[in-house]
Amino acid sequence: MIIEPRDDADVPRFIADLGLPGLADIHVHFLPERMLTKVWDYFDRSAERTGRPWPITYRHDTATRLRIARDLGLARIPALTYPHKPGMAAWLNDWNAEFAAAHPDVLHCATLYPESGIGEEVERVLEAGAQLFKVHIQVGAFSPDDPLLVPAWTAIARAGVPVVIHAGSAPLPGEFTGPEAVAAVLARHPELRLVIAHMGMPEYHAFADLAEQYPGVHLDTTMFNTDFTNATTPFDAAYRERLPGLREKIVLGSDFPNIPYPYAHQLQALCRLGDESDGFGDPWLRAALWDNGARLLGIG
Repeated sequence: MIIEPRDDADVPRFIADLGLPGLADIHVHFLPERMLTKVWDYFDRSAERTGRPWPITYRHDTATRLRIARDLGLARIPALTYPHKPGMAAWLNDWNAEFAAAHPDVLHCATLYPESGIGEEVERVLEAGAQLFKVHIQVGAFSPDDPLLVPAWTAIARAGVPVVIHAGSAPLPGEFTGPEAVAAVLARHPELRLVIAHMGMPEYHAFADLAEQYPGVHLDTTMFNTDFTNATTPFDAAYRERLPGLREKIVLGSDFPNIPYPYAHQLQALCRLGDESDGFGDPWLRAALWDNGARLLGIG
């Protein structure tokens, strides 16, 4: 049994002990500076909404955050962005393309929003080489089953590009959060490669059902089983018992840099789910930390 990392500095040792070439973290955020400042301001006011603070552990400039991600062993670095109103998606997609072009180890990411012409916009960024999409139902305040998104989902499904979608109702429920609309999208586009952010918390079981039903649906580990999350959004024993059977569907996610604890704690949280006698242990960790994400992202 591999010993969990003590801290961030110990993560490379942990990766090497598992025999992995790195980490395939699918849930990392880089944003235009003025947008990132607003996001951090939002988290700084977390106590007003949720009753507890949400300190940003990695509040650094872009160059420092990129260096930290590389030092932690991220083989490729996603730069997930998400709009909250019409007109933002194209601007963010242009920024994503420029950011990826400037940093060879950054994934070319993209996003979408239900608005006129979004099908053509998605076709444009796919043709330009987009490798990963992000959709945030809570922040965007729209349904993934919005009819305006049908051509976008059709194009993404045809291209086989994965989409990280935050549709669960944590940390705060929204009008359109929950598994129902995601299930409707999958019924129409069963070949979509959807990665359910945060394991779908708190609707853990409903999103696990979708992962079992559809070959392309995966669950990302962002904030899962961490002390911070378990204080408000715990999971039950029956869900833990399902996770070994979902080994090929679990993908590492972290939410770096916007997390209220060190990156190593996410890895500790996954190590603490159980050992090989429970169906976890080193084989489960290798699948979650590298194999599944590397397959989705096309990392060699």
